[in-house]
Amino acid sequence: MARINIDEIYNMNCLDGMKLIQSNSVDLIITDPPFAINFSTQKRNYNRRDDNIIQGYEEIKHEKYYDFTYRWMIEAFRVLKKSGSMYVFSGWNNLNDILTALTTVGFITVNHIIWKYQFGVVTKNKFVTSHYHCLYVCKNSRYRQFFSHARYNKNTKSKDGKSLHYMDKEDVWNIKREYWINKLKTPTKLPFELIKKILEYSSVKHNIVLDPFLGSGQVAVVSKMLNRHYLGFEIVKDYYKFAKTRLHEINIKKKFPKYK
Repeated sequence: MARINIDEIYNMNCLDGMKLIQSNSVDLIITDPPFAINFSTQKRNYNRRDDNIIQGYEEIKHEKYYDFTYRWMIEAFRVLKKSGSMYVFSGWNNLNDILTALTTVGFITVNHIIWKYQFGVVTKNKFVTSHYHCLYVCKNSRYRQFFSHARYNKNTKSKDGKSLHYMDKEDVWNIKREYWINKLKTPTKLPFELIKKILEYSSVKHNIVLDPFLGSGQVAVVSKMLNRHYLGFEIVKDYYKFAKTRLHEINIKKKFPKYK
């Protein structure tokens, strides 16, 4: 890679940072971009307290969201190998912009995954939102890598005789949010098990995994734990410092810090 080192994260706008990455060099992108929501309102709905939440969440105005999405996806497409894949998380509110940008840029949709978690936003006049969308896309269908039996072989059964291989590969994922009680945290964070599952199906050891919107650094942290090379960008300085500390903890502890 030119001017950017793997196994490093950078406190910079990904629109600038990705331009420094060599074309066709990244194996996998996993990212949870800003949702263009009023997060202070969402935080109240989730009954979150401010005590341990790092402030600085960057909002994207709704009217600018498509342009913002298209710009970073153009760079994502360029840096991704022809065998590479990308997983993009989204709420429902800007899903249309994300889907349109993916198609316009040239990505090929592989799956539309639903991540179902254990609680949602309490609402009065509509149904409770208790899931996120995850768009699994690739650059080239012919060369896309996918390790179908990375987690379960085809004969592995559950206690009641059901195929674990089949159930694990269904496109609705029931994975609980993580609670970091009395721990410093960012407002949003993908669960460890969610990222681990993606890494195991769509990468192997020593592959390069990119997250353009690091947040808490969870993608980089789990990638490092599973012996993948990581790379990422975070525009909020306090988030970047938090992610950097978490990555350093792995060097010291040689294991994932226990947050509950």
